[in-house]
Amino acid sequence: MISIITNDETGKWNEIVKGFTNFDVYYLAEYTKAFEVHGDGEPILFYYQGNNFKAINVVMKRDIALDEKFEGEIPAQTYFDIATPYGYGGFLLEGEVTEENISLLNREYSSICNEKGIVSEFVRFHPILKNSNRLTSMYDVVDLGKTITMKLETPEQIWNDLIGKNRNVIRKARNAGIKIYWGRNSQLIENFIEMYNATMEKDNAKDYYYFKEDFYASVLEDLRYNSMIFYAVYEEKIISMSMILFSNNQMHYHFSASVKNHQHLAPTNLLLLEAACWGAKNGYKTLHLGGGLGSQEDSLYKFKKAFNKNSDTIFSVGKKIFSEDIYIELLKINKGNHTKESTSNFFPKYRG
Repeated sequence: MISIITNDETGKWNEIVKGFTNFDVYYLAEYTKAFEVHGDGEPILFYYQGNNFKAINVVMKRDIALDEKFEGEIPAQTYFDIATPYGYGGFLLEGEVTEENISLLNREYSSICNEKGIVSEFVRFHPILKNSNRLTSMYDVVDLGKTITMKLETPEQIWNDLIGKNRNVIRKARNAGIKIYWGRNSQLIENFIEMYNATMEKDNAKDYYYFKEDFYASVLEDLRYNSMIFYAVYEEKIISMSMILFSNNQMHYHFSASVKNHQHLAPTNLLLLEAACWGAKNGYKTLHLGGGLGSQEDSLYKFKKAFNKNSDTIFSVGKKIFSEDIYIELLKINKGNHTKESTSNFFPKYRG
């Protein structure tokens, strides 16, 4: 049996999620609220139970008619697609995880999605939980690239996993007098917004990555038990900040910002080391840093790789079409884009 829980039922949502051994912050109702504010769609939790087996999937449901490509072409509130909220997710499975039970889940899940007018789904699987491994019969799974995960056994082990060059720049940051602090309050959020937006401008980031104040207000209020801002201070000025999320043994490097003319002091290197040590001392097992832009092994990836030369986590995505006929019709409406995107991995193609 499969049921749909909405974000109006926060208590019920989180009770279900926390009933899974390996749940993470990305599955909590509070995490999805900020991205609903950001305009990513309506948060939904799918919950399946059957044959000593259960499963959950958290998605953002988007009305395809709201995409400017389909304005006036299709009726509102008729056709939808779903995607993992920003970050990582995908189905968590627990109990008797057999191919038969996964097949039953797939059948019922596909049926309810068809009933609800959901045309397709895009999944960003969780690199640490490796949940893509058991879901290849449900999704077209594609491995995109490596990500970096720090193991948080002890501060000594964290230090030993760093590459030698990273240890050197962290020593220099300490010798320069940089201090790392952490906390959460509205003033820190305001500082972070200003620094983050300046960083996005410097990096020519896409519009999506500029978040409004109500987004940050949701993080401050809704994720008050699952987020912290770590920040580096030099000569009484904050020069680097990182928003770290955490839940159920796992930490995540969520958003980061720094002052350009102080980057040579490597404040973020020291900040991430201190965040990892904080995690180890507070019982967390991993700090996931993510990978490079577009899953490439670029300069960002190499920066993160310097924090664990032995990391072996992989980022995978999943693609699923529930209604081939409607998917094809949407491609036809979005004239020209089908041909343009046919050589690309963009999904769903009708949004390309």
